[in-house]
Order: sequence, then C-alpha cells, then structure tokens
Amino acid sequence: MEVSCVDSNVNRYEQDAELFKALGHPVRLCILRGLIDTRGCNVSHIQECLELPQSTVSQHLQKLKAAGLIEGHRSGTEITYTVVNPKVIAIISLLYIEEE
Repeated sequence: MEVSCVDSNVNRYEQDAELFKALGHPVRLCILRGLIDTRGCNVSHIQECLELPQSTVSQHLQKLKAAGLIEGHRSGTEITYTVVNPKVIAIISLLYIEEE
C-alpha cells in the first residue's frame, strides 16, 4: 500500500496562504477579534478602542476587506464592519480561547 505524506498540489493552498498574510499583523488580529466579539462596529469605535489614527485603522480595514475577510454595511454615513469569512472566525476563536 502506497501512502502519500504530502499533497503536492500547492496551488490549492494559495487562498489559505493569502488569508494568513492578511492575519499577519497584530492590529488586524485585534480588529478581527473585536469585530467578532462585538458582532460588528464602525471605524470610530475601532479607532477609540485601539487608540490609533483613523487613517491607520482604515488602511487595516481595507486590507481585511480586500482579502474577503470582512464586509462593510452602510447605514447613512456610518459603515459597520463585520467578519464574513468562517475560517477567520474559527482561527480567531482557536487563537484566543479564554482560559478557565
């Protein structure tokens, strides 16, 4: 019986590698965890929580949005961001399991 120890189809991992690139910054991890915990919030709230300039928060949100991890929903002049990628929700949940 022949056993394969490695999947040689590297292309199938491209999307997951891109996901991990998007997760690869502490501010983005913090934003994602906050969005999951609060079930969504706007830039002003994120900015206040992280004590970062609005432009910095917006740049990180744009990277997360471009990677397909979050979506923004407009209500008037306010945009509320939520995490829409189930893999990200699972990863963040595993990373930050509260110790009992």
